[in-house]
Amino acid sequence: MNLNEIQEYIKDKLSEKRYYHSKCVMERSIELAKKYGADVEIASKIGIAHDVAKEMTEEEKLKYVKENNIEIDETEKVNTGLLHAKIGKDIAIKQFGFSESMGQAIANHTTGNKNMDIYSKILFIADRTSKDRNFEDLEYLNSLADKGIDEAVLYILDKKIELQIKKRAPIHINGIIARNFLLENK
Repeated sequence: MNLNEIQEYIKDKLSEKRYYHSKCVMERSIELAKKYGADVEIASKIGIAHDVAKEMTEEEKLKYVKENNIEIDETEKVNTGLLHAKIGKDIAIKQFGFSESMGQAIANHTTGNKNMDIYSKILFIADRTSKDRNFEDLEYLNSLADKGIDEAVLYILDKKIELQIKKRAPIHINGIIARNFLLENK
């Protein structure tokens, strides 16, 4: 599918607010792709499509993973909100013709992953720094992104882990493994 077709599909699946967020993430993904020398078309498609499954109900998500043989872990069973990433990957590959790498960027955008490629990292940062976000540390995070992609990813992982600790919620192991991997390979 071309970008316009994907946008129409996404617009039809999401609320106006979530679609606006997806457009903002697409725009930020394009900026980051240019900054880091990545393919702008790939980054834009991943950005617009990343939350395609975000507004599915818990029941719909659990049914989808079962019907499509998507493996989920114990943390995802407890926090079904995380499932939108794996389901989004599946939809993007099957419906939009995304490559495995493009799909994996969508799968990685919530928890991170040890083996994140440039598109996974771009989406991970774009989802946290798009213009619709109002985090108080946004300016600082954008300055980190200017210094280096891994520094920005590491900072976001730290913030996500801190948030889960404050909420006394389970922390997905992928985020911890990704964080440790980045620290070990600095």
